[in-house]
Amino acid sequence: MTDTLLPNGINDSGGENYFKKGCNPFAQTGRSKLQNKRATLNQQIIRQMRMRAGAENLLKATSNNKVKEMVLLELSYVNSNLQLLMGQLEGLNSSVEVYQSTHEMANIPLIALGLKETKEVDFSAPFKDLIMEHYSEDGNSFEEEIADMMDLRQACRTPSRSETGVELLEKYYGHLPLIESRFFSPTRQTGIFFTWYDSFTGVPVCQQNLSLEKASVLFNMAALYSQIGTRSNRQTVVGLQEAISSFQNAAGILNQLKETFTHTPSYDMSPAMLSMLIRLMIAQAQECLFEKIALPGILNKFHSLMKMAQEASKVSEIYDNVHQSMIQMPIRDNVPLFWSTMAQVKTNHYRSMAHYFVASALLDHELGPRDDEDQQEKTLSQAYDHLPEGCSALDILKKKHERDRIGKAHIRRAIMGHEEALRISGLCHHVSRLEVLEDILKASHERSLHKFSEMENEEEFTDYLEAPDIISKTELKAEMEVPSTTKGPLSFFSAKQRWAPPRTVRLSLDDGDLGFTLKGESPVQVVSLDPLCPAAGDGLKEGDFIVAVGDVDCKWMGVSEMMRLLKDVDEEGMDIQVVSVMENNSSMPTKSATFSGNLPKTYSMICLAYNDEDKHPKSRKVTKKSSFLSWGLKNKLKSASTLSLPTADYSGAMPWNKPCPTFPSSSSYNNDSALY
Repeated sequence: MTDTLLPNGINDSGGENYFKKGCNPFAQTGRSKLQNKRATLNQQIIRQMRMRAGAENLLKATSNNKVKEMVLLELSYVNSNLQLLMGQLEGLNSSVEVYQSTHEMANIPLIALGLKETKEVDFSAPFKDLIMEHYSEDGNSFEEEIADMMDLRQACRTPSRSETGVELLEKYYGHLPLIESRFFSPTRQTGIFFTWYDSFTGVPVCQQNLSLEKASVLFNMAALYSQIGTRSNRQTVVGLQEAISSFQNAAGILNQLKETFTHTPSYDMSPAMLSMLIRLMIAQAQECLFEKIALPGILNKFHSLMKMAQEASKVSEIYDNVHQSMIQMPIRDNVPLFWSTMAQVKTNHYRSMAHYFVASALLDHELGPRDDEDQQEKTLSQAYDHLPEGCSALDILKKKHERDRIGKAHIRRAIMGHEEALRISGLCHHVSRLEVLEDILKASHERSLHKFSEMENEEEFTDYLEAPDIISKTELKAEMEVPSTTKGPLSFFSAKQRWAPPRTVRLSLDDGDLGFTLKGESPVQVVSLDPLCPAAGDGLKEGDFIVAVGDVDCKWMGVSEMMRLLKDVDEEGMDIQVVSVMENNSSMPTKSATFSGNLPKTYSMICLAYNDEDKHPKSRKVTKKSSFLSWGLKNKLKSASTLSLPTADYSGAMPWNKPCPTFPSSSSYNNDSALY
C-alpha cells in the first residue's frame, strides 16, 4: 500500500487507492530534530505529572507526619523538574532559526508555530466490532480501508513543509466528518481515545469524540502554513507573495478554529490564545507586504518617503497590538518570552523607520517651484494626527527653519527608537543570539545617526521639540484567508442511525408489476408498496432501502440505475437485499476529557495510564469490497535615486544553514513518540 510511495509524499503509482505519506520520521533535518525534541519533552512532562498526581494523592491520604515531609520534599523536586521542562519547551518554541529561509541575504526572522504532537491510535478492533454489530457486515472485509485510514493519520504526524503536507492534512481533515458519521454514535462509546499535547505547555489532552482531533488537525494546518511562510525567500517577489499568502491562510484557519471549536480543552486552542496567534499571523503578513513594497527600492522623493513612513507605522501599530495581547493574563504565563520580545523589538524598529522616512522627506527635499505645493501639504497633513503648537503643514514646507526643526525631531526619535529596540533585544537570550536581527538593528541605528550628523550644527541651540506621532496607513492590508478544504461525503449510512440486519426478499412479477415504486438518489428507498404484492408477502416493508440486487452492490446507485437492474426480473424472480432504519430511543451522554493540574479528576489520567505497547497489530490486507462504509472521497539592481531597507549580508552560510549535528542514536527511536 503506502510502502510504494515516494518519501516526499508524491504518489508515483497514480492509483486512487494510495494516500500520500508524511516526511521520513528519521530524516536528519533541523525541523525534524526540533519536533523530535518536542515529542521527548512531552513524554518527560507527562511522566512528572504522573508523579505529582500520585504524590498529591498520597499527601491527602496519609496522616503520618514523617511521610508528609517526604512527600512534600518529593513534590518540590517534581515541581522544579516541571519548571525546567517547561523552560526547555519554551526554548523549542523560541527556535526560529530552523524555520527561516537559507539564502545569504536575510530579513528580520519571523515566528513559526510548532506542530502539535499526538499519540498513535489503532482504529482496527473498535471499527471492526462496530461494523459487525451496527451494520451487520463482516469487519474483516474492511481491513484495508481501516489500515488506509490509520496510515493516513500516521502520515499526518510528520507532514512535509510544503503544499503537499498541507494537502495531506486537508485530506485527513476531510475524512473526519465521515468517520464521525459512520463510527461515532452518541449512544455508544467506541473506546478510542485521541490524545494531543499542548504546544506551549506540553500538557496532554484526551477525548473520546472527534472534536479534539478535528481542532488539532486544523491547528497543525495553520502551523504548517506559518512554517511555509517563514521558509519563503523574502528577497524575491515570488517568495514574498508565498509568505503573505501562507500567513494569511494561517490566520484564516486559526480564526475558523476559534469560531468552530469554542470549547476545546487545550490551552493553545483557547479563544484568548487563538486571538493572539491570529494577530501574530496578520502582523507577519503585513510585514511581508511592507517588504514587498520596498523590495524594488524606495524612490528618494517626498511622496514616496511619506508613503513608506505610514506603511512602516502600520506594521509597528499591528505589532504593538500583538505585544499588548501577549502580555495580558493568562497568555503571558505561557507565551515564550522570545515571542513577546520580538513583537516589542519590531514595534520599536518599524516605528523608528517611519520617523526616519519622514525625516528624510523633510530634510532632503525642500519645496521647489516645480513641486505641487497643495499635494505636499495634503500629504504632510494626513501623516500627522496633530502638529506641534504654532505650526501648520504649509509653514513646515515653506520655512526652512521649521522644516529642519521638525526633521531633526523625527531623526532624534528614530535614533531613540532604534536604541530601544537594541536594548530590548539584549534582554532575551534567544533574541540576542539572532545575529541577523542584531546586524539589521545596528545598521538601521547607524543610518539614523549618520543622517543626524549630517544636519547637526554646533552653533545652534539644542531644540527639545518632540516629533509628533505618524498616522498608520496602508494601501495593501493583510486579511485572513481560509483555504478550501476537503468536504465530507454524504452521511446517510451513519452511526447515529440504528439499522436492522439486511434481509433477503424475493421479487417476482404480478401482472407485469413489482408492486412498489422507488425514490431517492442513493440509496434507493421503497415507497407506495402494495401490501398484496409478492414482495410484501416475502417481508418487504414501506421505507426499506435496497442495498443489493442479486450479487450487485447498489448502495450508491440512483433510481435510474436501479430500474435497469430490476428490468431483468422475470417470472422466476430475483433476490434483493434491503435494510430498515430502527427507532433509536436510548441515549448516552458523550464523555469528553479536559486537561488541568487536577489530572485525577479528568480523563487525562486514562491517557497517562495508556500503554503504547498494547496496540493491536495490523492485519494483513485483503481485496477491497465496495460498501456504504467506503470512505467516499475521490482521488495541485537599484539606482542611486532609491533607498532600501537595511539587511544582513553574509558571504557564507546563514546561522540557520549550519550543518546539523549528528542525529540521535537508533536507541532513541524505541519510543513511539519520537516522530522525527
